[in-house]
Amino acid sequence: MDADEIVEFVAVVLLYGGGGVFLLLISPLGKALAARISGKKPVDDDAAEELKALRGEVEEMRHLPEQLSELGERVDFLERLVAKQREAERLPPAR
Repeated sequence: MDADEIVEFVAVVLLYGGGGVFLLLISPLGKALAARISGKKPVDDDAAEELKALRGEVEEMRHLPEQLSELGERVDFLERLVAKQREAERLPPAR
């Protein structure tokens, strides 16, 4: 390869490579990549609202085990109450 061929090759690589990099940078993917590199969070109002709603739902779900435990205790209490009532019905009256 002589010097002219090398120069032509480098020119073609820079032209297409530079154009490709430029198109990548102006695309949404390039903007997201730039935001991630710089540490900035992309501003998307819809995503922020959805994230806030999901966090609220998760916070509500954190209380579910406590509520289920309380409901289980109530069911146990009612089962014992019903069992006592049935035992009282089965026993003959005291003389």
